[in-house]
Amino acid sequence: MRARVLFAASLLVLGPAAGRAEEPASFAIRNARVVPVSGPVLERGTVVMRRGLLTAVGVDAAIPADARVIEGQGLTVYPGLIDALTDVGLKATPSPSSAPPPPARPPSPGPVRGPEDRPGSTPWLDAADLLTLEDKRLETWRNAGFTTVLAAPMTGLLPGEGAVVATGAALRAGDLVLRAPASLQVTFQTQNTFPDSLMGAVAYLRQTFLDAQRYPKVEGSLQGNALGNDRAPYDRTVRTVAQALQAKLPVFLPATTPTQIARALDLAREAGARPVLVGVQQAYAAPGLLKGAQALVSVKWPEPARDGDPETPESLRILRFRDLAPGTPEALRKAGVTFAFFSDGLAAPRDVLVNLGRALAAGLPRDAALRALTLDAARILGVEKLTGSLEPGKLANLIVTDGDLFETRTKLRWVFVDGRRFEPREAEPSAPTPEKP
Repeated sequence: MRARVLFAASLLVLGPAAGRAEEPASFAIRNARVVPVSGPVLERGTVVMRRGLLTAVGVDAAIPADARVIEGQGLTVYPGLIDALTDVGLKATPSPSSAPPPPARPPSPGPVRGPEDRPGSTPWLDAADLLTLEDKRLETWRNAGFTTVLAAPMTGLLPGEGAVVATGAALRAGDLVLRAPASLQVTFQTQNTFPDSLMGAVAYLRQTFLDAQRYPKVEGSLQGNALGNDRAPYDRTVRTVAQALQAKLPVFLPATTPTQIARALDLAREAGARPVLVGVQQAYAAPGLLKGAQALVSVKWPEPARDGDPETPESLRILRFRDLAPGTPEALRKAGVTFAFFSDGLAAPRDVLVNLGRALAAGLPRDAALRALTLDAARILGVEKLTGSLEPGKLANLIVTDGDLFETRTKLRWVFVDGRRFEPREAEPSAPTPEKP
């Protein structure tokens, strides 16, 4: 099975701890308001963590003698937040469309196959291999309460595979990886060469998925008959996509409008893929389309262009989209669709919670918003056994606040990643990022 879970709690804790001898191996936060997400809220609960794992969560949880005790009166403990799609922590990769062309070769009498002939396709790029500790955004996201992210390449029709990554500290980047690969990324980005239109991009992706479905059958026939005539040339793109489909990795497909959502779902069904629709800000118009699928909702709500002419009238369609987009999460919740949130290029991760205020104002209950930032995100990414809720045996990824998470005046006191305590540094508030609908 291609997907693998890297549950290296000892590496994640013991490695970083070497440079922080003053920090104990065990912490206990007692008499705090505890919000496990997977169970009822404890108004006066205790959370115990040891060597990177949660060992007890309850009202009368026993506290080890060697634990550093944090008095929790007036504090609230939540699971660490999850950004379900970003490129945080990744080294920059060249755009497939800007890569140098392959060397010239003589005309072929038949169709040419091979990874070099599949434009915009680098599905073999695994985010876990691109992870770097030099990306300061890991600390920035942690300071905002995000203990986990899905990091993924973003450029090309088939950019690569995502990895679930912790935002803690480590001696080597690989120690932060929780699951890799965790997703197969798909876009409909057109190229400077073929495919240079949306129709061409869809056709190209459909053919790639058809080839990937056929690949295991051809490979199997070869193993049984080495002299068979149905031999398929090696194709790195097709092989990687076939392995992702066999492993049931979620396939992330961008879609905003109902038409785009239907198109993406049709493509996924034809491919036999597990679809996760990304963006979906107009799903308020047809939330039923997403039944049986999962979604990542962008919290980068549509805004007027910063450099636009304020005197230029805007269409009713654009104004309606701008007004109704924050209602999408509640529409999905009512339709029974599992969804999570992602930052969608926001420069300041704190703006995720700020922007979620509009979704709350549009009717989304706070407990549903919290689940989308924690346990539901973990389920979509396949790491619900590791993180996403406060339960014994899971990683000690949690945040401690001095009030309700969604109140603007609430301060983040501490962030724990793999049981290691971090004190967030205050960041300057950022201006909202405008976006053209």
